[in-house]
Amino acid sequence: MEQVNRRIAIVAAAVVATAAFLYVATIRHDFFDLKVYYGAVNYWVHDGGQIYDWLKPNSKYGYTYPPFAALAMLPMAYVSWPVAIVISCLAAVVTGGLVVWWLVDPIARREGWTRWFAFAIAVLLVAAFEPMRETFTFGQVNMLLLFLVAVDLLWLAGRGHKAAGVGIGLATAVKLTPGIFILYLLVTRRWRAAITASATAAGVTLLAAALAPDASRQFWTEMLWNTDRIGSLSFVSNQSLQGVVARLDPLHPSTVAWLALVVATLGVWVWRVRNADVRTGLALTGVVQCLISPVTWVHHLVWLLPALILLFDRALEARNRRLVIFAIVAYGFLISRFVWIWERGSPGVSGFIGSNMYVWLSIALLVLLPIPDRSDGPPLSDWSSARADQGRIVRA
Repeated sequence: MEQVNRRIAIVAAAVVATAAFLYVATIRHDFFDLKVYYGAVNYWVHDGGQIYDWLKPNSKYGYTYPPFAALAMLPMAYVSWPVAIVISCLAAVVTGGLVVWWLVDPIARREGWTRWFAFAIAVLLVAAFEPMRETFTFGQVNMLLLFLVAVDLLWLAGRGHKAAGVGIGLATAVKLTPGIFILYLLVTRRWRAAITASATAAGVTLLAAALAPDASRQFWTEMLWNTDRIGSLSFVSNQSLQGVVARLDPLHPSTVAWLALVVATLGVWVWRVRNADVRTGLALTGVVQCLISPVTWVHHLVWLLPALILLFDRALEARNRRLVIFAIVAYGFLISRFVWIWERGSPGVSGFIGSNMYVWLSIALLVLLPIPDRSDGPPLSDWSSARADQGRIVRA
């Protein structure tokens, strides 16, 4: 009982410390992106306008997701703004908590930790994570998409379920960038899941085209190619390879240089991921998605969470101090708002290095995350019995 009370006291102290940190570090974005979703959907449903014609008042920002995402968000047109905020916050908390549980619980069981205690500490660490803070205060959908992909890979594909691929297909139809996970299924020769994911994405996209033909025509012929609606590629929040190239020459960013970096990055990813277990596949593919996407705002970097958690996991399993230090340093930077020091510009070598720090960390995770020496990991239901001696860790 004394030990339980001590753990409760530690969690309570950690909650207070995290709350204080969030109060100081969190930028209140007033649910900016959620306002865009809410305003555009209401304009579409109640005012008879086209969803892509609506712009947030006093801004150039409008709805940028595919029509299927708009259909999925239709319920927002029938609830009040405060209710929409509550739903957005609850969705982020619940889906984020489930993803953390799926990734952290196997570590706790292997290490003999108290499961609820490990989960509570992990949730607080994730709450302090800058991309998670930004996702929450913007009212973004990143965590929901990560949840859909994680369900697919950790529950369905990991068990060989016939429905494997549905989650990836839905995530791809909501926002195109998760389509990299279809490529992951192909690279790892999960043919059935890849076909299911592709068919799901195509099917719901065609459904959206049938239900909203004008919006679909506008998106696929105009909005998809209009990058002005999403902001400047050179803005420091764009922590992708395209952002690195754009910050070198904001007026004339080199498309050739960006494509060369993308091809090289995909080559490294294929080499590392082709024989990896599904948890590592989720982690490395989330990282490469952030790197090769033309725009990866800081809040999109929630896709790095699986890689950070697995880095810590593999460091513990291998008892590797260097990996532990790397995990701590990477996490430290990713809660610090470090890149925002160069929000107004990034001149000189130090500015170039500092303003792209999250990109360098993403590259390091892609290259250095250890991969277990086995062709595939056990399905999620079997992770609780995993032990360190089941697979020798290959240091990257």
